[in-house]
Amino acid sequence: MAVAGAKVSLKREDRSVDVDVLSKDDGQFSFASVSAGPFELTVTSPGFANQTFSGNLRSGETYVVPQIVLAIATAVAEVRVVPAQVEVAEDEIKDQEKQRALGFIPNFYVSYVPNAAPLRPKQKFELAWKTIIDPVTFGLNGVIAGVEQGSDDFSGYGQGAEGYAKRYAAAYAGLATGTLIGSAILPSLLKQDPRYFYKGTGSKRSRALYAVANSVICKGDNGRWQANYSGILGSLAAGGISTLYYPAKDRDAVRLTVEDTLIGIGATAAANLLQEFVIRKFTPNVTNHGPGKTQSLIGKLTTTLIHSGD
Repeated sequence: MAVAGAKVSLKREDRSVDVDVLSKDDGQFSFASVSAGPFELTVTSPGFANQTFSGNLRSGETYVVPQIVLAIATAVAEVRVVPAQVEVAEDEIKDQEKQRALGFIPNFYVSYVPNAAPLRPKQKFELAWKTIIDPVTFGLNGVIAGVEQGSDDFSGYGQGAEGYAKRYAAAYAGLATGTLIGSAILPSLLKQDPRYFYKGTGSKRSRALYAVANSVICKGDNGRWQANYSGILGSLAAGGISTLYYPAKDRDAVRLTVEDTLIGIGATAAANLLQEFVIRKFTPNVTNHGPGKTQSLIGKLTTTLIHSGD
């Protein structure tokens, strides 16, 4: 196949001549009035590798250059293989599940990665389940039941071991339903992220406002901030369900539901303030999946493919 429009450059060793011509439709080219002596031809054309040819033109001679074959250029394509978001999220969750304040208190629902990958529904349920069945959860729930018994809250449960067991079961049921509904079921249905995203920068005032605001707003799975319908509706649902197992005289459904919801929002705001200013200092094993780690993951998975172009 003849290559038309190829650039043919003629150069002399003494640089006295530097001439370019283009090949014709039949691939032919020619130079006129070239002085005798050594010369070098360089042929370039898009899609082909450069080709060079050297010769020596004698005085009065017409030099016929042998057929020059242009090889198809080797194209280099770099393929960047980036981990899927679900894999990145799984990697981040594994690190979150190692986060324990003072080395033992679960601190799973805090992300120190501002641009963390969104969680899949399965991952939201896994995080909720791990929180519910954590040994520390059972222990703290026991303390809550003990405080309630000591102050004779929900007196209809009575005292003694039976009263304590009822308070313990009620407190645990409230925690479990609240966590499942507000941190797994509704976030999955409404596509919201149940985690608190640590800010850590800016003035103390801006960080405090951010922490308090995050009791009623949250990140959506699309990365945008929105009203925290999951948390608020989850508190309402958990409060409504709790009326089924509280003592009869304490079953004021509206009062309990509203009270539990407001308490839940206030407790979330307080917990967020602690997260922003205190808890990280006492939480070992905090891993930052910032740009550095993401880039290293991509770097490990980057590959270069060599193929022939058409």
